[in-house]
Amino acid sequence: MFFSKLTTAFAAIIFFGATMTSAEPVEAVAYMTSANTEANGSILGTIKLTQDDYHSPTRVIVDVEGLTEGNHGIHIHTFGDISNGCENTGPHFNPFNRTHGDLKAKNRHAGDLGNLWADKDGHGHLDVTSDLVFLSGKFSTIGRAIVIHADEDDLGLGNNSNSTLTGNSGKRWACGVIGFANPV
Repeated sequence: MFFSKLTTAFAAIIFFGATMTSAEPVEAVAYMTSANTEANGSILGTIKLTQDDYHSPTRVIVDVEGLTEGNHGIHIHTFGDISNGCENTGPHFNPFNRTHGDLKAKNRHAGDLGNLWADKDGHGHLDVTSDLVFLSGKFSTIGRAIVIHADEDDLGLGNNSNSTLTGNSGKRWACGVIGFANPV
């Protein structure tokens, strides 16, 4: 009996450990919708995330419509709770307890993705990679929300306390929950 339970425990560790450090590519998607009426009409779009294996950086491709022209901070937030617009998504995802920063900085939140530029027609496109965004394992972003903010992210370089927490990105205009993509 003891060995049966022990064997089951080892099998579970091997199974879950293998899926958490899989060498297979993992794809995820978030469908973005407006969080409030203060945004420039209706914000809609798709964010695709791809990680070749657990040790590879994750590519994040953003395509959205309905933004105001200019830069908008974009971050992965801690929770995927979008039951109250984007207000219940919590702070930026920060499992390593770092300050807010530029996507290229070593000292930054795992959820810091920089700025999304929207053109005069409201279309925003961003294609970045991050070595702190994971689609499996202990620090997975699956089930968390991606949020597009009203204002430009100052990348932690502002002269106030909010800069190192939020980048002074302003209100949460659109959000979506990251989920596994159908591998069709």
